[in-house]
Amino acid sequence: MTGNSAAETTLRGRRIGIDVGSVRVGVALSDPYGLIASPLLTLPRDRGAADQRRIADLVREHEVVEVIVGLPVHLSGAQGGASVDATAYADAVATLIEPVPVRLIDERLSTRAASAVLAARGLDSRAQRPLVDQTAAAIILQSWLDRLAHLRQESR
Repeated sequence: MTGNSAAETTLRGRRIGIDVGSVRVGVALSDPYGLIASPLLTLPRDRGAADQRRIADLVREHEVVEVIVGLPVHLSGAQGGASVDATAYADAVATLIEPVPVRLIDERLSTRAASAVLAARGLDSRAQRPLVDQTAAAIILQSWLDRLAHLRQESR
């Protein structure tokens, strides 16, 4: 897996965002210009790595230039068991998609933000279940894309 520095990345191309959960994995995809993230799908978490292979297939299918994995940290910034799990997941995906870089970024409160977005659209918690993980992945990915947009502006 590579570092999490926005300065190390190419500015154009599709990206995939991943929200790793213990039961489901949310996946989002950017547009070809790397500007807008959209929810793509939710995969069941599979300890046999079928979900990771599906992500590798998506990377090839969409000619992805970078994968962004949300790193769940506590509000204090400390890392816990979920952070260890997300890091291991990112490492496993990285081995399947080399040389495409995989980066970890802070995803504090992304699932809560995704639930709020879906609730604002009128979805109750039951209706949110299949969408919340991919929406969280889109929020994670969009934060990375916004960081890249900022780099674009600074480099002008």
